[in-house]
Amino acid sequence: MSAPKNPLCSFVSSSIGRKLIVAITGLAFVLFLAGHLTGNLLIFAGEDAFNEYAYFLHHFLHGAGVWVARLGLLVCLVLHVWFTILLTKENKSARPKYAHQATVQAPKSSRIMIWSGLTILAFIIYHILHFTARVGNDYNGDRYQTTLKTGEDAHNAWLMVIDGFSWWPAALFYVIAMTLLCSHLSHGLASIFQTLGLRTKKTAPLINLTAKAYTLVIFLGFISIPIAIYLFGFGCSCK
Repeated sequence: MSAPKNPLCSFVSSSIGRKLIVAITGLAFVLFLAGHLTGNLLIFAGEDAFNEYAYFLHHFLHGAGVWVARLGLLVCLVLHVWFTILLTKENKSARPKYAHQATVQAPKSSRIMIWSGLTILAFIIYHILHFTARVGNDYNGDRYQTTLKTGEDAHNAWLMVIDGFSWWPAALFYVIAMTLLCSHLSHGLASIFQTLGLRTKKTAPLINLTAKAYTLVIFLGFISIPIAIYLFGFGCSCK
C-alpha cells in the first residue's frame, strides 16, 4: 500500500492549485503596482518629497523593511513565472492539434501572456541593475548625495531617476515594458477574479471595466515619468 501523498504536493501538482498560486501571486503584484506607482509619482512633487519617500523606504524597520518586501516580491515572481509556464505547457499538451478555434477567439493579450511576462521579467532585472544595484553608472557618486530638510544625509534618488530617464534607450525600454505589462495586466486581472471564483455573469461587466480602468491608470501613471523627463525635460535643468 502506497503512502498518502503530501497535501501540499497534491495542491501544487493539480491544475486548480497552480491556477490559485498564479492568481494569488498576481494579486500581490497588482497591489504592489498601485503602491509603487503612488510612490513614484511623488517625483512630480519635487526633489525633497521624492527623496524623503526614498529615504523612508530604505530605513523602514532599520533598513530591513525594504529587503523583506524585495524577498517577498522575488518569491511571488518566481512562483508566478514558474507555474504560469507549467500551466501553459499543460494547456498545449491537453489541446488537440486540430483545435484552433479557441486560440483564434482568444484575446490577443492572452495569446502573448507568456512572452509579455518573460519580457517584463527581463525589464525587472534591468530595472534592478539600473536603479537598485546601480551597475554600469555612477549613481553612487558624490553628485547623487544630498541632505534632507530634516538633516539626514541621503541618496539623491530624484536626481538619479531624472538622469536615468534622460537617456533615451532607458526611457524607451521603460515605456515598452509598461505597454507589455499592461497588456499582461488587462487579461491577468480579470483572470484573477475568475480563478478566485468571484467572476460570474452578473459581475463580469463590472470586473472587466474595473480591470481596464485600473490598467489604464497604471499605464498612464508609469509612462508619464519617462515621457515628462525625456520628451518635456522635467527636472533636467537641475544641478
